[in-house]
Amino acid sequence: MAVLRLGDEAPNFTANTTEGEINFHEWLGDSWGILFSHPADYTPVCTTELGTVAKYAQDFKKRNVKVVALSVDGIESHHGWIKDINDTQHTEVNFPIIADENKEVSTLYDMIHPKADDMLTVRSVFVIGPDKKIKLTITYPASTGRNFDELLRVIDSLQLTANYKVATPANWNHGEDCVISPAVTNEEIPTLFPKGHTEIRSYLRMTPHPDEK
Repeated sequence: MAVLRLGDEAPNFTANTTEGEINFHEWLGDSWGILFSHPADYTPVCTTELGTVAKYAQDFKKRNVKVVALSVDGIESHHGWIKDINDTQHTEVNFPIIADENKEVSTLYDMIHPKADDMLTVRSVFVIGPDKKIKLTITYPASTGRNFDELLRVIDSLQLTANYKVATPANWNHGEDCVISPAVTNEEIPTLFPKGHTEIRSYLRMTPHPDEK
C-alpha cells in the first residue's frame, strides 16, 4: 500500500461511528478535517486526548474544522468509553469516533505500524483541507499524547497561507508577523501587503499578519 503524502487526496471511506454511519468526504463537506487514531479504547493517554478535543470544540468550530477519531474497538465499547471520558475529563464528547474493528480505515491510512504494534493503531493525525487533500500528517508513538494547541496553530497557518502569499516562521502564532513568499516581487508587495514590510535579507521579508486589523 502506498504511503499517503502531503497533497494526496485523503482516501474516502464509509464507516460506522458513535454518531451513525458516515461517508467521510460527504461528512467533511466544505470543512477542514482532522482524522486521528487511537491504539484502543479505555487507554489512559487516549482518554485525556479525547477529553481535550471535546473541550476545544469551539476552537475547532470557529476555524471550520470537523474532528473525527478512530479506534479498532467496536461501537458498544466506544459508547462505554465515552461515558468514562466525560466523567474523568469533565466534558462531553461532541464528535464521532469510528469503530474500525475490521481495520479497513486503519489500513487505508497506514495507521498500523507492525514494528510498533501489529494489531493496534499508532497515534496518527491527518489534517485535510476542504479540497479533500492531505495538508499535514503527524505520527506519534502510543506512549506520547498529542498537543492539540499545536494542531490549532498549524491549522491557523494552513488556512492563512491558503489565502495569502505568505509562510509562517518558527514558533509562529495567529496574529504574529509572517514571511512573504519568495515568489512575490518587491514591486508586488505594496499591493499585496499594504501594511508594509521589513526586509531582513532579500530572501527574508516580514509583513504583519494579513488578517489582523
